[in-house]
Amino acid sequence: MVSRRTAIITITVAVTLSAIIFSNREKPLAVTTHTVERGNVTATVANTRAGSVMACRRARLAPTVGGQIALRAVNEGDAVSRGQLLLALWNKDLKAQLALTQREADAAASHEHQSCLMSERAAREAVRQQTLFGKKLVSEEIADQASTHALVQDASCQAATANHEVSKRRIDVVQANIERTRIRAPFDGTIAEINGELAEFVTPSPIGVSTPPAVDLVDTSCLYISAPIDEVDAPRIQTLMNARISLDAFPGKRFEGIVQRIAPYVLSVEKQARTVEVETVFTNPSEFTQMLPGYSADVEIIIEARSDVVRIPSEAILRDNFANSNSAQAVMVIDSHGLLERRPITTGIFNWQFTEVTSGLKAGEQIVLSVDRDGVVEGAIVSSEPAE
Repeated sequence: MVSRRTAIITITVAVTLSAIIFSNREKPLAVTTHTVERGNVTATVANTRAGSVMACRRARLAPTVGGQIALRAVNEGDAVSRGQLLLALWNKDLKAQLALTQREADAAASHEHQSCLMSERAAREAVRQQTLFGKKLVSEEIADQASTHALVQDASCQAATANHEVSKRRIDVVQANIERTRIRAPFDGTIAEINGELAEFVTPSPIGVSTPPAVDLVDTSCLYISAPIDEVDAPRIQTLMNARISLDAFPGKRFEGIVQRIAPYVLSVEKQARTVEVETVFTNPSEFTQMLPGYSADVEIIIEARSDVVRIPSEAILRDNFANSNSAQAVMVIDSHGLLERRPITTGIFNWQFTEVTSGLKAGEQIVLSVDRDGVVEGAIVSSEPAE
């Protein structure tokens, strides 16, 4: 009886001690994990601020003289052809001057014709008098007078011809002044905006002062992306590099592009990082048929690409300086006992999503993504939770 009671007490004490030990045992820390894999990694450079879709040709047109709008030949959204009249100012005074100048030119032409006919007659008379003088039928003085009169009439003909040319040039001047009151399309495009209605007055922009254009013409058949790249990244970029273009207006879709131009200077804007403007064109022009100039856009320029390498999410790396991609870094690896191990690794090329691992890891190992979570230290007991 005593031995049975002793056994019961012993079992009770053992269970109690086990419960105390289990309750004091460290609870596993839940962490987000990732399985190391092989795949493709590209080193990219992205714009620091939002870029913009730009038209290869865009003209903000305004008349070179001020005046009252007399004709609006197009409306916003209209497709126009090169040379087409878009807008005209009141110019009846210039048209009246043109009519007067044309009549003056007609009069000058008549005077030219008259003077040249008289010159021809005087030339024939001079020849006749010289013939008579050779036969001793007229005096030398008469023959000389006839020759001199012929030269005078010839000079008068030349002066009348020159005066006629001056009159025609005056017509050109007036026509040019009339053309200054008109706005014509310099290329095929679409009317983006018109500032001004019939009978309103427009004035040319003063020097150094920007005013809204009378007509904004855009050629949407050719578009490109202009994006600012940080000056630190600019030396790595070269023309003809491949790029990926994304636009807020087309979520979830990426367009292929090629670097076309790198600005030959650094843009310095107050309170902003110094940047270099990089222009990227679309590889497939048919992809931007629905795009509009002014859309915001982001560009990822592919500096280098490697395939079938060990890669991990960039967020899993423990390092003070992410920009130094070739420095020795570390990750938190989960061993077979569920304990964290801080393991040094060497990294290669990287982007914001993936980083190449050249040594220190192999495919299939488990690493921690939530490295900034409290308690993620070497030796901690962890449990895995699925990544989003």
